[in-house]
Amino acid sequence: MRKATRVISRQAKEGAEMASPWRPVPGPGEGGEDEHMLLQLREMLQQEQTRRTQLEHEVADAQQQLAALRAELSSSQDVERRTRHLALHDSLTALPNRGYFLQRLHEVLAEPSPTAPSVAVLFLDLDGFKAINDTHGHAIGDQLLSIVAVRLLRTVRAHDMVGRLGGDEFACLLRDVPGCDQLTRLADKVFTAVSDPVRMGELLVQVQASIGIAVRDTPNLSAEMLLRRADAAMYAAKRTQSRVAFYDSELTPLLSGREIA
Repeated sequence: MRKATRVISRQAKEGAEMASPWRPVPGPGEGGEDEHMLLQLREMLQQEQTRRTQLEHEVADAQQQLAALRAELSSSQDVERRTRHLALHDSLTALPNRGYFLQRLHEVLAEPSPTAPSVAVLFLDLDGFKAINDTHGHAIGDQLLSIVAVRLLRTVRAHDMVGRLGGDEFACLLRDVPGCDQLTRLADKVFTAVSDPVRMGELLVQVQASIGIAVRDTPNLSAEMLLRRADAAMYAAKRTQSRVAFYDSELTPLLSGREIA
């Protein structure tokens, strides 16, 4: 009976050990190598996650630096564009200034063409502007100049160029002009637009214009000479009070009267 009892007890003990969820950690040779490999894999995954997080931070920092550089570059380009615009345009009217007008005139005259394209310059001076400026002040004078600039832009064609040469002098660069008759009609439109009275508050002011026109008649005519000719024609129109005058050879003595460039 004792022997049977010992056998039953041992079987019960082995059964209980097999049924129990808590088992001792196997030692060397009993599954320990698998557990060690799992620990190594877990450490490798953690290291990889750490590297990935670090890379994500580095990428984010690089993107922020790139965005900052782009913003700085854009700002620098904006400043450069504004600086260039100020250098080429009149600060009051925003029209091309004398230097830019001459530069553009140079470019147009230098354009290659089988036959020299018809190019003309219309030179405009405001009669009576000085009296208005002296009587009513520079603020009224500046406002009047700005209004004249807008009227000129509205009168000429979209591809023509209007510039302020300084003071109360303006010029129009006209390309592909059809002929003297059409130029005369355009000059009459300019005269009418400029001479229309301007109301500023309770003040009503009016100026008129003397207009000189010079047409390129030879392929090698320089921009400076074409502008000088238009200027001489303007003085002829002012002297004769004819509103509009074309340059011709009789006006040659007037070419050395003033500096254009």
